Formats: sequence, structure tokens, C-alpha cells
Amino acid sequence: MTELNSIKGIGKKSILTLNKLGIYNINDLITYYPFRYNFLKKMNLSEVDDGDNITINGIVESNPNIIYFKGKMNKMSFRVKTDNNIINIVIFNRAFLKNNIQIDKNIIIIGKWDLKRNTVTASDIRLGKLNEDIIEPIYHIATGISSRVLSNFINNALLNINIEEILPSYLVDKYSFLGRKESIKLIHNPKNINDIKKSQIRLKYEELFLFMMKINYLKLKNEKENIGLSRNIRLKDINNYIASLPFELTLDQHIIIKEIINDLNNKIRMNRLIQGDVGSGKTVVAVISIYANYLSGYQSALMAPTEVLAMQHFNTIKKLLSNTNMKIELLLGSTKIKDKKDIYERLEKGKIDLIIGTHALIQDDVKYNNLGLVITDEQHRFGVNQRANLRNKGMMPDILYLSATPIPRTYALTIYGDMDLSTIKTMPKGRKDIITKVKNIKEIKDILIHMYEELKSNHQIYIIAPLIEESEKIDLSNVYELEEKFNTAFKNQFKIDILHGKMTKEEKDNVITNFKDNKTNILISTTVIEVGIDIPNATMMVIFDADRFGLSTLHQLRGRVGRSDIQSYCYLIGDKDKKRLEIMEQTNDGFEISEEDFKLRGEGDLFGVKQSGDMVFKIANIKNDFKILIQAKEDSLLYLKENIDNISNIDKYLKNEVKKVDNLD
Repeated sequence: MTELNSIKGIGKKSILTLNKLGIYNINDLITYYPFRYNFLKKMNLSEVDDGDNITINGIVESNPNIIYFKGKMNKMSFRVKTDNNIINIVIFNRAFLKNNIQIDKNIIIIGKWDLKRNTVTASDIRLGKLNEDIIEPIYHIATGISSRVLSNFINNALLNINIEEILPSYLVDKYSFLGRKESIKLIHNPKNINDIKKSQIRLKYEELFLFMMKINYLKLKNEKENIGLSRNIRLKDINNYIASLPFELTLDQHIIIKEIINDLNNKIRMNRLIQGDVGSGKTVVAVISIYANYLSGYQSALMAPTEVLAMQHFNTIKKLLSNTNMKIELLLGSTKIKDKKDIYERLEKGKIDLIIGTHALIQDDVKYNNLGLVITDEQHRFGVNQRANLRNKGMMPDILYLSATPIPRTYALTIYGDMDLSTIKTMPKGRKDIITKVKNIKEIKDILIHMYEELKSNHQIYIIAPLIEESEKIDLSNVYELEEKFNTAFKNQFKIDILHGKMTKEEKDNVITNFKDNKTNILISTTVIEVGIDIPNATMMVIFDADRFGLSTLHQLRGRVGRSDIQSYCYLIGDKDKKRLEIMEQTNDGFEISEEDFKLRGEGDLFGVKQSGDMVFKIANIKNDFKILIQAKEDSLLYLKENIDNISNIDKYLKNEVKKVDNLD
């Protein structure tokens, strides 16, 4: 049985709610782990101090009295007897419990003790009596389901499912791990803290072992089986092209280009990740790789996460390759059907050398003639399956990933262990460090004076509007209010435009085009400015509510300015967390910032968890469990090396076992 409706108590409504939590089958349900625990320990009033959080047994002494106020809010109060004391109980917004609070009934009260008022302000009331200490699992929930109901569903599921071991038995013995079945049962129903620790470490290791096994397997399989395309690229031809460019390459760019040419000439298929800070010149390296691939007679595909970035790549790359005979096309989801059919036909016949686009490049209708190189920009924004889809469009295309999201090297070598890693650290000549200043809202006058100076110099400015919620829910009244304030401050001397998520694609494109053409002086955005928008004349970034962003995100935003030899500035406006924000004043190095961000916030901000699903772990945490990750990496690599000769068995293992962990499916 794998269907949710086979579990006692789960009906159609519950299934819809569980789906919101990412629970679609029984395996999802039993591996939906608690994120914390409530420790319910029976106490006596004689043991506690004023203001303590307490859990006590009580017998109801009086009927509850309910007072309603502010519409639907309510306050219920009654008396209970506990340890020969009569005390008052107050609980808010639980009027629905009234019929259960009956005189002489046993109840459990959880709340805060007020000695002076002889009152417990309860956060929860349970029917019955607490006879022994209880550890209660707490789960992330959605509207329509409580943590306790979810716990009941999980326990009902555990009665009806056969839980098989996933780890190789010798590893279970080596580390004296609990069995998988016992671990899953104990993590949902621990009797003591030791149960929690032992089950967590076993399940964390399992998750990381399977993740690293997949990473290591891809690398070993690539080395063993993937014979690359036949090429004989001459460095002389590449150097001639480089010499024709209107700028000099940095030392790091030269080194990485040599690595890529060696990869392309090698019979093993290239699988390389280029990490480079914002504006470090990754696109130029990609273009030279595309040109080298073209000289060998193969097609290239470059996939970007957004249409704006794809169009920008198209315009930039066309200029960089204008002195070649390469035929370049742009394919987007919004491309007209008639034009799409024409592109499909020419692509299949080999009449297009380079195709640039979004996820439209991996649709079933797209067929290539001789795809030799696949490049994905901002690769962390794509899921594993999307990247594999594009990769598999060719027979054995070489793969190049680009990322402007700096990741600490130690972590990158582990997480992207199936790829060769190149890093661009040096910035192009002429680029100046962006001067960053942390300000509070009371200092807005100083910022306005500086903004006016930049605008009078015919420079442009980005403004990131305040966030309303962590989810970046759009509040347009907030944006228009900002627009009005800046218009008032500058007496309508400058053209201000707005960019927000509720606009149509055409509206967004029009706003960005006007900004690029310097028809707009100030651009106010409610959401994060699209990765890769390149406006050399933009010299200032003003970010409201900066304390609500991760450092890596702030660095990405800051990277929208400073894209020429003009001195640029970034103002971070935030009244909280000033010490953390001051890191941005001290360095422009994205890798240094990512290290700090990782220490402060963990992997979520670094690896694009929300965007890709690549790094969504159910119980493990890359930062906190890094030692376990390293051990799991070593163990999985050893297991694979001992079994790699039997690829079919490993494939079967991964399909049968790894698929049980969502982030690896």
C-alpha cells in the first residue's frame, strides 16, 4: 500500500492539505520528520517559579466563562484543582473547547505561571491526565491540519507499511546504526532524548549517503562510460579569436579557457562548473567555448533561467561573435508558433550553430542535428531533471555550467562533486569596487543628496522596495508610495519607473528596455532584479529592508551596478542586524561573503533551495552536518568503487532506493 487514502483517517480533504506539504504517498508521510519536540514533564506548583512555563494536571472546579472581544477573539477562564491548590486558568481563542471543560474532568494544562495572580495563562489544554513524561513531535504544518493530527496520520501509516533497509548492511554494523525501520518509528515517537539523537544521526547519514552516492556515481560513470566527442581544437585558432576581442581577458579567464579546450579535446565528456562573481566575465568564457565547439563542426545550446537573461545573452553574444560566420538564434516560451516551427526545422537540419533560450530548449519538439556543447547559466536555478533533459538532447554533448552564486569551495567540491570546478576570482580591468554603506531610515536625507548628485551626472539608479513578507508578497500600494515620495523629493525632475511581478512579460520588457536606453532614471523594483541585467550606466543601488535579505542575495543585487569603469555605490537601509550588514561594507568578494552567509544562515541562501529542489534535505543540514556529509561521501565512493564494474546493479540500486528520498528522485 502506497496511497494516502489507504491510511485510517485520511480523506479527500486531508490529502489535498498533505499535498501542500509535499506529501503525496505513504513514503512521503513517514519521512516527513519533526522539526522540533515538545517535552511535556509533569510539574507541581511547589517546584516552579513565577513566570515559568509549566505542564500540570488539574481537575476542573468551575464551569468556563467566555468573553468575546475585537470581533472573533475570545477569552475563556475557569478554575482547577491541582496539588490541593485552586488556581485560575485563562486561555485565548479556544472557545470551542468549552463543552469539553466539565466539572470534575481531568485535564492537562500547558502554559505560563503567574504567581501573583494565582493564574496559568494556557497555550494549550488537553483532556486526560499526564502520568509520565512525554516527548511530543512538532511538524511544519499547513492550514487545515494540526501537528497532532499529522502525527496520528504518520503513526497510522507506520502500522501499515513495510520499511526496508536502504543502507548497505556493513555500514549499519560499522557505525552501530539503528535499523531504518526502528529509526523512523523512534524519530516520530521517541521515549527519551537518546532515541531522538540515535534516530536523527542514522537518518541524516542515510540521506547524505544517498545524495553523495548519486554525485559520486555520476562522476565515476562519466569517467568509465562516457566517451566524449572527437575534436582537435587548436589553441592558435582560439587565441586568434581572443585577440580580436575589444578587451583583455583576465589571468583566470585564460586559465579556464585552456582547461575547457583540454576538456573538449579529451575523449571523456566535459562536466565543468565555472563559478565567478557578478561581472567576472563568465559569459566571455562561455562564448569562447561555443566558438571552439563551432570550429569542430558541432552545435551549441545555452539555457538561461529567465527570458530577460536569455535575451541579454543573445544580444551580447551576437556582438561578440559578429566577426564569425556563426548562425545564432533565440528560442523562448513566448516566441511565436510560426517562428518556433522555423527554428525547430533549421535546428534539426544543422542550419543553426548556437541556440540561446530558456527551458523552451528542452521541450520535446526541439531536436538537434549534432549538439556538441550544452551551457546552463545560473545552473543552481535548474533542477537535476531539467539539466539532464537538456544534456540528453545530444548523443554525448559536453556540459558547462555557469554560476554567479559563489559557494565556499569546500562545500562546492562536495555538493558539485560530479563536476570539475573552475573559479574566476580576478575581475576585468577598469572595474572599481562598489562602495557600500549601511544606513538606517532616519539617514534617508543623506542618501537622497547622493542620489541627486548621481542623477545630475546622468547616471541611473536601482531601488529595491521594502519586503512585506519573507515570501516577497507584492504590496503595490507600498511601491507607488515610494514612487510618490521620490517624485516629491526630486520635484518630478527625473523619470521613475516600476518593475513588479504582477506585470505582463511585455510590460516588464518595456520597462527594462527603457531603463537600458536611459529613458528611465530610477527603476523601483518590488522583487529581486533579474539576474544578469546589465546596465553599465547604473551607478547606485538602494535596498530598503536590507536586513531581511541574506548576504549572498544582497551581493547579487549589488552586482547590478559597478558594471563599467564609473564609481558605483550601494546603500543598505535597515534598522536591524547592522553588524551582519556591515560585512557588505568591508568586502566586494562574493566568495568571502558566501562564507560569512553560510556561517550565519546555512545552505538555503547559497544553493537556491527554493528554486531548484536539488538541495532540499528532509532532515540533514549541510552546515550543521558537514562532518557526516564528508564521511558519507567517503563511504559512498568506496562502495561505488567496489561495485562500479556492475553498473546495471548500481543503476538498479539507485532507482529502487534513491528514489525513496525526494530530493534525489
